[in-house]
Amino acid sequence: MIGAFTIAIAVNQTVAIVFLAFISFLALKEYLSLIPTRRIDRGLLLFAYLAIPLQYYWAAIDWYGMFIVFVPVWLFLFFPALMALRGDTRGFLRAVGTLSWGLMLTVFALSHMAMLLVSGNTANPVAGGVGLLFFLVVLTQFNDVAQFTWGKLFGRHKVTPTVSRKKTWEGLIGGVLTTVAMAAVVGPYLTPMDIWWSAMAGAVLGIAGFLGDITLSAVKRDLGVKDTGGLIPGHGGILDRVDSLTYAAPAFFHFFRFFFMP
Repeated sequence: MIGAFTIAIAVNQTVAIVFLAFISFLALKEYLSLIPTRRIDRGLLLFAYLAIPLQYYWAAIDWYGMFIVFVPVWLFLFFPALMALRGDTRGFLRAVGTLSWGLMLTVFALSHMAMLLVSGNTANPVAGGVGLLFFLVVLTQFNDVAQFTWGKLFGRHKVTPTVSRKKTWEGLIGGVLTTVAMAAVVGPYLTPMDIWWSAMAGAVLGIAGFLGDITLSAVKRDLGVKDTGGLIPGHGGILDRVDSLTYAAPAFFHFFRFFFMP
């Protein structure tokens, strides 16, 4: 995951944004292939896919006002109205809820990476938006590995045994503390944050990444599937790889924006 992001970012900003939009496309495609959909709504899914280039365009031109309301407000209102106009009320509430939540998770949440990349250019004199995005992705993926490792070595007490049997308090605490330490070391080289602010950002990423992981685990348990797809042999689908980022990306973006962006 880190290698793929690094290659895309290294080319130029436009390629990086297109790459991130493609990640959202794959994630939404996997999500829609998992959830039950009404036959009458299948024609509307085209509009869901069209939301991806529009959402990433708002990020590309750094239009925060539209970026922050397009999916949560306008699409949230648009899709239920369009479904209602089609006249079939059977399963209406479930269809609206699953589609709206899927767009929030796979398009809106993940698109914060693109917004961070673009808006961070002026807010980060150390390494620009690239440094902020690299900090986010590397620390989030590092947190996943750290939590798994600590849990494997010392895990005894389950956090959510009915959702994820492998998640333990020892793994969670050890992983977050390790991520905090790692963030404190690399943060001053990639961001305008000093060691203490970087450590706090590491805590945000560690906790948010864990929440994203178990949230998608709950979805998979509800649907009765082990992986969201088979895109990456031995590692599941793209949603399995970016589940932590669905929470970590917006959490870190708004943390950084509140404290460090004008």
